[in-house]
Amino acid sequence: MDIFLLIIGFLLAILGIIGSILPVLPGPILGWFGLLLLYFTKIVPVNYTLLSITLVISIIVLALDYIIPSIGTKKFGGTKFGVIGTTIGLVVGLFFLPPIGIIVGPFLGAFVGEIIYDSKNPNKALKASYGSFIGFLTGTLLKFVVAIIFTGLYFSIFWEYKAAFFNF
Repeated sequence: MDIFLLIIGFLLAILGIIGSILPVLPGPILGWFGLLLLYFTKIVPVNYTLLSITLVISIIVLALDYIIPSIGTKKFGGTKFGVIGTTIGLVVGLFFLPPIGIIVGPFLGAFVGEIIYDSKNPNKALKASYGSFIGFLTGTLLKFVVAIIFTGLYFSIFWEYKAAFFNF
């Protein structure tokens, strides 16, 4: 059973990294569940402090991922139409032209949203799109860094107890 939990935890840690780039998957949360499964084994003693801190970090990063693109759009003069356009562009970009669509989609979505709101000011729409894009990249980078750290923690903890896992 421990090997099964180890494998599933590893897969969740890797999915955490993938999910930090793909907005459909909650990357840091998946990475945290990978850590949690590692502690569910009989071999690794539970570290409630580490699990609590990493859970709080996961939740904060998850919340910031939704807030940062909005902040970026608003900082650069965007409206709610730009924020909604960013989200729609991101989802559409996932299905059309991946992985480039993940980058271009939010930018174009924010631009279209701002043009729908105010078609007389394309420069403002372009500026808001840029802010949305910067916010999206910032949120993605933050999730990626956290997912990499969680995966590193997973491997570090596993490495410490590797002999006990494979002591047949």
